Amino acid sequence: MGDEPSADACPTANGMPMLGLGTWQNADPEQCAKSVRTALETGYRHIDTAQVYDNEVAVGDGIERADVDREDVFLATKVWISNLAYEDVLETARESLDRLGVDYVDLLYVHWPARTYDPEETLAALDELYDEGLIENAGVSNFLPEQVADAVDRCDAPILANQVELHPLLPQLELRAACDERDVEVVAYSPLARGAVFDRPAIQDIAAKHDASEAQVSLAWLREKGVTAIPKATGEAHIRDNWESLFVDLDDEDVAAIDAIEETNREVDPGFAPWN
Repeated sequence: MGDEPSADACPTANGMPMLGLGTWQNADPEQCAKSVRTALETGYRHIDTAQVYDNEVAVGDGIERADVDREDVFLATKVWISNLAYEDVLETARESLDRLGVDYVDLLYVHWPARTYDPEETLAALDELYDEGLIENAGVSNFLPEQVADAVDRCDAPILANQVELHPLLPQLELRAACDERDVEVVAYSPLARGAVFDRPAIQDIAAKHDASEAQVSLAWLREKGVTAIPKATGEAHIRDNWESLFVDLDDEDVAAIDAIEETNREVDPGFAPWN
């Protein structure tokens, strides 16, 4: 560890950097903008936000302030569940672009397959945004395997990713296999289980072995699984600590020890989730 920050350190999956900055609950405008700028100047090139986070303006400010070209930033946002009717997708996606201060986003997700989600209408709107050059890729979030397959079949725009909760305590084996079968990348939100991974003995032992933090070990495990991670971080110390996970190389024994954790823990479980 101790390498100088460089965007080149981060592997990509179909053009998407496999480590990004999550901005959920980072709603203070100045703090959020500072977090985004810090991340980009550390080496991150993937920033994730959403309409419901109420911070798209601040995210855009952070990108503008950073000494990084917009074209080098992979920027993702999500359409909220009350905005998924055809016309609402078109209108609110354009509003998101205005708030972000950009001409396009690299990835626009359907945040949840819930409330106003209608596969035919919602995905047709994503196709239109793609055809207009306002989005580079479509995405889905919190979709079950059968919903991923349906979206891929219906949508002419490329479905790049399914963003779901995923971490050593919720490895999502079936879903990862289903996404792999349809050439859909998996993006992990809450990749540290909101801190629950920190006190698991297997992860603690591996962290000590590699002189790394438990967060770095968990993020390295996700990378070994081919999963993109977007850990939330606000302060510079956590942003840099997560970045250093790119320099942690787990061996097969490490990965097997984490795979063997039997505890299951889902942190995000709203009533409207498709598994409920």
